[in-house]
Amino acid sequence: MIIIDYLCAMNFDRTLNLPAFAYRVRSLSNGLEEIFDSQRNKYVRLTPEEWVRQHFVNYLVNYCGFPKGRIGNEVPIKVGLTEKRCDSVVFDEMGKPKVIVEYKASSVALTRKVFDQIARYNLTLKVDYLIVSNGLTTYCCRMNRTLGRFEFLESIPNYPDL
Repeated sequence: MIIIDYLCAMNFDRTLNLPAFAYRVRSLSNGLEEIFDSQRNKYVRLTPEEWVRQHFVNYLVNYCGFPKGRIGNEVPIKVGLTEKRCDSVVFDEMGKPKVIVEYKASSVALTRKVFDQIARYNLTLKVDYLIVSNGLTTYCCRMNRTLGRFEFLESIPNYPDL
């Protein structure tokens, strides 16, 4: 296992507005790279979106108090008749989904289309919080069930405050 720092030869912009952390990256014989996902306990292909996910999960766990064991990556769900995967889902102590997180590469703008995607996932999961991030910009919304809409928050609440 090789630890490669920020300036490794990845073919995408590595600059994020998230804290750095010690991660493990390995190079494969075909020239691709993989990063270790401690949530799934395995190496996964290092893509720009995965780079954001690994940094963001680190942020949730180490800066927002989210229990590592309550975060699932690539969580399968059914949206209508279609199988989808949520980038990350945070569960409460009873195992009920509480937060959906959608990641995009830092080069991808967080548009209405991104919010529509995560809102469709929420038709199935019915969580209280939605988060979208490209590692540079992050939005967090809380469901106001009385008004039937999501309200944008200034920051991500700490896990105990969800």
